[in-house]
Amino acid sequence: MNNAGQAYEVVIGLEVHAQLLTKSKMFCACGADFGLPANTQTCPVCLGMPGTLPVINRTAVEMAVRAGLALNCAIRSKNRFARKNYFYPDLPKGYQISQYEAPICENGVVEVAVGDSRKPIRVRRAHLEEDAGKNVHDGDNRAVSLVDLNRAGTPLLEIVTEPDMRSADEVVAYLKMLRDILMYLDVCDGNMEQGSLRCEPNLSLRPVGQQAFGTKVELKNINSFKFVKDAIEYEIKRQTKVLNGGGKIQQETRLWNVDKGVTATMRSKEEAHDYRYFPDPDLVPLDLAQDWIDALRMALPELPEARQKRFVTDYGLPDYDAGVLTTSKALADYFEACVTLHNQPKTVSNWVMGELLRELNNAGCSAASSPVSPERLVSLLQLVDKGTISLKVARDIFPELYASGKSPEQIVQAKGLTQVSDEGALEKVIGEVMAKNPAQVAQYRSGKDTVLGFFVGQVMKASGGKANPGKVNELLKKKLAG
Repeated sequence: MNNAGQAYEVVIGLEVHAQLLTKSKMFCACGADFGLPANTQTCPVCLGMPGTLPVINRTAVEMAVRAGLALNCAIRSKNRFARKNYFYPDLPKGYQISQYEAPICENGVVEVAVGDSRKPIRVRRAHLEEDAGKNVHDGDNRAVSLVDLNRAGTPLLEIVTEPDMRSADEVVAYLKMLRDILMYLDVCDGNMEQGSLRCEPNLSLRPVGQQAFGTKVELKNINSFKFVKDAIEYEIKRQTKVLNGGGKIQQETRLWNVDKGVTATMRSKEEAHDYRYFPDPDLVPLDLAQDWIDALRMALPELPEARQKRFVTDYGLPDYDAGVLTTSKALADYFEACVTLHNQPKTVSNWVMGELLRELNNAGCSAASSPVSPERLVSLLQLVDKGTISLKVARDIFPELYASGKSPEQIVQAKGLTQVSDEGALEKVIGEVMAKNPAQVAQYRSGKDTVLGFFVGQVMKASGGKANPGKVNELLKKKLAG
């Protein structure tokens, strides 16, 4: 049966794996650092040796509770771990310790902004589990695959939504919001390239107006906002083509091929019963005290959305500025430290979003490691306010301020960039410029006021950019008036 012309609604739910920022693994004392030589962060527990016993990482549990509270989840005080059984080369035990029937967090909801509208996204559950290792395929010898188990046992929080999203844009908006929240909480570094945050969209199509869901396809382990958007949009087109041609969608897991821009079958999709879940006999159920949960709730930091709103109301910033400045906690903290010292929020915002972010992005750094402290940025702005240097000079020297570690005053003094405000010196330069441009003088005096800008530019050029623009304007008007 050909269904050409049928309109479909996209239905998307999301699974996100967030690697928690603990110093050690989920069930053993091995370190959880990224990028160390293969198999140097392993022990009998995370290698799955017979007779070993796991021990729950308390910090990981605390981080999971804090994340769940920030996502407006109910915290299940009595929760437990289960064994998820499947064979894979990078899973040494032959099972993964996860949570199934009793997850630590459930029934949450967050709102995401998409364009001018806001949409609630329900969080079905967030549960703790351990990560698997990593297969390394030898580039020179494709017949050889190696296994690095440094990552095996690293604590993960898997956050699962209801199928509430209806477009790739909604998915990206939710992911960005989730990433910001987790980073504000200091429970995940949000580094998608290193795999600290991975997402798996579950996507299906259904005819517009139909209530029943279509057959879903899982897109596995995507690690960038762009790839998520591209993979979803490709999969929508692929499934539409299959359905319009009278075919059926197979329930399966597919991988996103970045180079070819297509999804490809990885395996048929497993159901929960395929994993033969059962409570882990080596781990007793967790019983979290309510007063401990309440204390964690009280200690939550101001989250991105609330901080963005406060920046608009307290500092009078545009929504755009507030949105940029609150994308990371470190950047928002930097901005507020500057405003405390220099109560000109919009000026500070312009410099932080402009000059500072440009240098940070070029260097691949965050505001937390900025070599230009809030105090030094404010010193530069105060030199402009005092008329010591021009705004142009301040912008010109900022890259050196960032790279050298010197103070603004040291750079200005060493380069002789102090702004010239002395009327006698300026009048001399103005006289020389007017003498060289008699035609423009005549135009101004005949009523063509726009020529004033030409003279300001010429005086600034002649003074090497050191002339005080305000004084130059004032003196030029007097001189040109005759």
